[in-house]
Amino acid sequence: MHNIIKLTRPKQWVKNTFVLLPVFFSGRLTDSHSVCASLVAFVAFCLAASSIYCFNDTVDVEADRRHPVKCHRPVASGAVTVVQARLLMVALAVLAALALALLDGTGPAALAIGAYYVLNLAYCAKLKNYAIIDVCVIAFGFVLRILAGGLAAGVEVSRWLVLMTFLLTLFLSLAKRRDDVVRMNATGEAPRRNTGRYNLVFINQAITITASVTLVCYIMYTISPEVVAAFGTDYLYLTTIFVVTGLLRYIQIAVVDERSGDPTKVIWTDRFTQLVVLGWGLTFLLLIYRADAPC
Repeated sequence: MHNIIKLTRPKQWVKNTFVLLPVFFSGRLTDSHSVCASLVAFVAFCLAASSIYCFNDTVDVEADRRHPVKCHRPVASGAVTVVQARLLMVALAVLAALALALLDGTGPAALAIGAYYVLNLAYCAKLKNYAIIDVCVIAFGFVLRILAGGLAAGVEVSRWLVLMTFLLTLFLSLAKRRDDVVRMNATGEAPRRNTGRYNLVFINQAITITASVTLVCYIMYTISPEVVAAFGTDYLYLTTIFVVTGLLRYIQIAVVDERSGDPTKVIWTDRFTQLVVLGWGLTFLLLIYRADAPC
């Protein structure tokens, strides 16, 4: 049972908190219906994502066995057979569909999650072999998360939220690819088929560009007249402090510490990053849900 649970990668579910962002930024955390709908979509996304992980591990089984870290995955190590992993994949997909059936007006949210599922099947089977396309697909998967959350809760997703989600997760994906390049340079063996299409010069420049554009986009968001009017405060720019320090910290982890290979692990273990995210979230919580807030 331990290996079955490990195969579903529950620690990776933290990525699916993006599903909850639309209801948070819309000021509807006090609306039980919207919150419940978002939570159901979150559960459905977790099940769908775990189903994809099962499929991915069956596709990559041979490559994982040659990897110094991934060789310990349940399928690669032989603790779970390929057939068992495929059966679990189907079971989780069915459970995700059943979870979505609990939602009122299931269609739109189900369409977003279905698009995520199909896109990631294609990613695991083929798209991850193409440099640049691979990181863009990952980033778009996070956009689908927030779209699913907004559709489930009946919340219109801001174009700012879509843009910043794509940029931030593209930045994180590039930092992850940097770890692959570092490993390839050290061992002489490419961890992925497309790693040879990246090098440190390109990755470092791409990380710098995406971090810069993300920061500029975020600053524009906080001072945008429409956003200031929606939240009824012009103090949103203060949250930029957390964004700047968070980006710098992650660049430090990627470039100095060279341990950006697993962004989820960074979130679970790096205290600095946790404090930055917590500070950013609490500041927004106070600004959005203060007594005189218009939303």
